[in-house]
Amino acid sequence: MKTRVLALAAVALSALAVVTGCSRADRSEDSATATDQGPAAEVRLGYFPNVTHASALIGLDQNLFAQHLGNTKLVPTKFNAGPEEVNALLGGSLDIGFIGSGPAINAYAQSGGEAVRLIAGATSGGAQLVVQPSINTPQDLQGKTVASPQLGNTQDVSLKKWIADQKLSDVKVQNIDNALTLDQFKSGAIQGAWLPEPWASRLVLEAGAKVLVDEKDLWPGGQFPTTVLIVRTQFLKEHPATVTAILQGLLDANTLAASDPAKAKTAVNNQLQQLTGKALGAATLDRAWQGIQLTTDPLAGQFPQLAQDQVTAGVKDKAPDVAGFADLTLLNTVLAQAGKPAVSASGLDKK
Repeated sequence: MKTRVLALAAVALSALAVVTGCSRADRSEDSATATDQGPAAEVRLGYFPNVTHASALIGLDQNLFAQHLGNTKLVPTKFNAGPEEVNALLGGSLDIGFIGSGPAINAYAQSGGEAVRLIAGATSGGAQLVVQPSINTPQDLQGKTVASPQLGNTQDVSLKKWIADQKLSDVKVQNIDNALTLDQFKSGAIQGAWLPEPWASRLVLEAGAKVLVDEKDLWPGGQFPTTVLIVRTQFLKEHPATVTAILQGLLDANTLAASDPAKAKTAVNNQLQQLTGKALGAATLDRAWQGIQLTTDPLAGQFPQLAQDQVTAGVKDKAPDVAGFADLTLLNTVLAQAGKPAVSASGLDKK
């Protein structure tokens, strides 16, 4: 297996474009001159305990990443929101991360386009604005309080952009941890929330919420990148074989989800039980599962719009520059080896 990983990496490296290094001043020179050092001793992999991170949860539960990593130690690291994971990536305490598209853009922008690269997709869809039953139209939210998971995270931007598009002038947005959002909704302290799965489903099935907006209805073809995979640029350059192994595990996880959804859902629930102390009920998991699509395609063509949405949402004064963000060379090598079509960087691989 180790030989196969190294072979795949060698093929990919023949086409790999030169990428820039980490933006931190004390590591920028090392990153700029980094060369392939073979498989890493360990790889620190970030993810969330959410159904929208199903690929990561399946891969961990079924040892799909470990099967490809050989002697490299896998160190899974749980996060609850994107901005925290961004800090870990930029601080060098995390190597690869499953993360929302909004924080992924921010990690790239904050580092001047140097510290991280977008290397794959993971999930499309799986986010909804759910509200109290008495709310029937966007205008009914005037004067109300609506929650999102964290300031500047993917759902926070989506919610605030939608509020701006609806020209709602009097909606208060509170950033609340997902588990607390459920309690706040039940108590009536908030009237709605824009949430990833399984939390949207939990509010619907456990707290009587209804769906006002399914985010997939706002995107062409119903597809938008909820969860993607990014890597520290220096790690990508120094350990392409290890990055390749993670991508192989990702593809295996998505393949399992497509071929055996029952087994995949059980794997997700096993991980949620371990991570949060509570498994999802069958109805909640089924509803959440129906709202997501697992895909290695990062839907790179959506990223310029996602960057502009941060301005519309009032999160940024200027749209982050996403040129050069994507490096799908290793992913497309893995896909080719599996007999699957390549995915497009939609120009995001060029500055």
